[in-house]
Amino acid sequence: AEFGKQWYQRRVRGTKSCIHTLTGHTNTVADVLTQATEPQIITASHDTTIRLWDIVAGKTRATLTNHKKSIRSLVLHPSQYTFGSASADNIKQWRCPEGEFIQNLSGHNAILNTLAVNQDGVLVSGADNGTLHFWDWKTGYNFQRLQSQVQPGSLDSEAGIFAMKFDKSGSRLITCETDKTIKIYKEDESALEEPINWKPDLLRKKY
Repeated sequence: AEFGKQWYQRRVRGTKSCIHTLTGHTNTVADVLTQATEPQIITASHDTTIRLWDIVAGKTRATLTNHKKSIRSLVLHPSQYTFGSASADNIKQWRCPEGEFIQNLSGHNAILNTLAVNQDGVLVSGADNGTLHFWDWKTGYNFQRLQSQVQPGSLDSEAGIFAMKFDKSGSRLITCETDKTIKIYKEDESALEEPINWKPDLLRKKY
């Protein structure tokens, strides 16, 4: 036990040393993703860009400039080699390792603070105004929209959603909100599947 305590103390002390400083963004860096494969670090910034980093060389390997407004959130798909980014202009999907653009997911017209995706390909975007949009990762179809309800005594303006994650089962969504609450949503088991006559907009693949 004493040895374990000493190892823990040494490890904590060791984390205080900065071994790399990656520079290149020109405004606040709002989110970061890490993964075992390349690129090992992906960052998003209020300068409207996403950077994919070569951590061995300590420099940018690619800069993605498709967004036109501040980017506040990134999310990795749990099984595909892809990731998503959220901005007030739209949500975009990208393919690793080079950051190849896949498609736009448009329609959540708000300041988007956070994204979450589960292993079933359900992507959720959360916004400053308390709205949640649910998307199909593959097609980009927006199949559900919700408005978060503030707790009694809070103002309507306190409905913002600033962070969220799916639990390990992927069936429950946990949100962190401006009204000082943490809300848990689960799939409606009584809901029936409905046929959808919808096709992706092929034009979205061009930019």
